[in-house]
Amino acid sequence: FLTRNGQPHTYLDVEEDPDVQALLDRFQLCLEDVPVVICRYDQVLKNPTNEEIADSLGLNVAIEPDHVRDIVVVGAGPAGLAAAVYGASEGLDVLVVESHAPGGQAGSSSKIENYLGFPTGISGQALAARAFMQAEKFGADILIARSGSRLRCDGHPYLIDLADGTTVSTRTVVIATGAQYRRIPLPDLPRFEGVGVYSGASGMEAQLCKGEDVIVVGGGNSAGQAAIFLARTARHVLVVVRGKGLAETMSRYLIQRIEASGNITLRTFTEVSGLEGNGRLERVHLRDSRTDERFPMPIRHLFLMTGASPNTGWLTDCVALDGKGFVKTGPDLTVENLARWRLKRPPYLLETSRAGVFAVGDVRSNSVKRVASAVGEGSICVQFIHRTLTE
Repeated sequence: FLTRNGQPHTYLDVEEDPDVQALLDRFQLCLEDVPVVICRYDQVLKNPTNEEIADSLGLNVAIEPDHVRDIVVVGAGPAGLAAAVYGASEGLDVLVVESHAPGGQAGSSSKIENYLGFPTGISGQALAARAFMQAEKFGADILIARSGSRLRCDGHPYLIDLADGTTVSTRTVVIATGAQYRRIPLPDLPRFEGVGVYSGASGMEAQLCKGEDVIVVGGGNSAGQAAIFLARTARHVLVVVRGKGLAETMSRYLIQRIEASGNITLRTFTEVSGLEGNGRLERVHLRDSRTDERFPMPIRHLFLMTGASPNTGWLTDCVALDGKGFVKTGPDLTVENLARWRLKRPPYLLETSRAGVFAVGDVRSNSVKRVASAVGEGSICVQFIHRTLTE
């Protein structure tokens, strides 16, 4: 959380750092209290939530309950940040609500090389940090470690209930909550998340697996970027995919990088069938789907970048979704979807089945899952919002 939000910090491993015990004694802490966050050496947070850390660091603005915004953007990935930048720069009152850190899934990408204007590439976190600063420069308010729990769309202005009990009011809504990597169906998975199983490959994870073998699961661009990035420090990277290859799911330039690498291997028709370890990941079991052969590997670092499930559970029945849970917009909406449509005009291109509620980026049905496309959708929807606010 601290890394993704660009907060400077020092990480101490309770098992390996020799100075940890002295620090624990100084603040009268025991091992049962970890993880511990010490802020400014005057505030100690024991096993804190991300929300508590954000409040301690002063990352968030105070919310005025009676303040009606022009736009509330839920999600600060590339699409949400683009909507915030263009909305705020054109004089609209914008609030962004982000559950974790700016950048969304793209924020965990080690290096994006096919984004316009960055010929040598840029990390997802660096790109998100620049967009975040732009949005704030133009006057957008941004809440970190806050998530929408419910969209109330029966009246107007719309109301968005946040998980901390706060409610915000807005004339229009931009749904930019994106999608999250699917969790592979393994009973032991929660036990190893953060202690061997990761969903992003930042510099911290790269240092943790320095000189060791790692597995990356997934065949999309994020998986390819992670494999190439981790190969710089890891001894060997094994990329595991369930299909026959990468050609249908990964950009060609990434495939070429993987093929040219001396320490990245691709294994097709393979899936993770089990995890083992005492306190942290120590062994990964793989299964060949063609032969049902199963084999364990001594792996301490597993990176899951598999598929995507839309973050739409908080929308209840407010807007129409497709069969996979993604938000339907514009031309994709059917007559049945528009039974509650209250205007004479049809929905705009990125508008949902509720007037003034838009969806952009990966959360939108039939969207192109690329950063540039998400940024384009976020900026375009602001033009439709201007029209909506005059209706």
